[in-house]
Amino acid sequence: MEWMILPLKRYAEFSGRSCRKEFWMFTLLNIIIVLPVAMGVSASKADPTSSLAFVFRGLIVLWVIGTFVPGLAVQVRRFHDQDKSGLFVLLGFIPYIGGLILLAFMLLEGTPGLNQYGPDPVEDETLSITTS
Repeated sequence: MEWMILPLKRYAEFSGRSCRKEFWMFTLLNIIIVLPVAMGVSASKADPTSSLAFVFRGLIVLWVIGTFVPGLAVQVRRFHDQDKSGLFVLLGFIPYIGGLILLAFMLLEGTPGLNQYGPDPVEDETLSITTS
């Protein structure tokens, strides 16, 4: 659970590095939150003007607005983990294939050891586990 909320704790921190686990656990949290709410919206389509439909839509909008900056920050830190500029996030604006390109980059392993953006987050995680 800690990995899921870590990007929310590092809300607008665009410096440093994030491991794959941090990114994918945050993505899983988004799916766990949005999927049931979206299913509630689709279940309330029998009467799209009902107050329940507005509540579900409002919850989705609030969640997306609230997690936009942390999601962007964790993507930038993932690119930093691969020793790439955070501006690679802009690849997502390429129509049709931008999302696939970002997905491929998010699946790649980070560079081992120290790079220009800081220490390896996987090594830091291993050190903190062994010293505890």
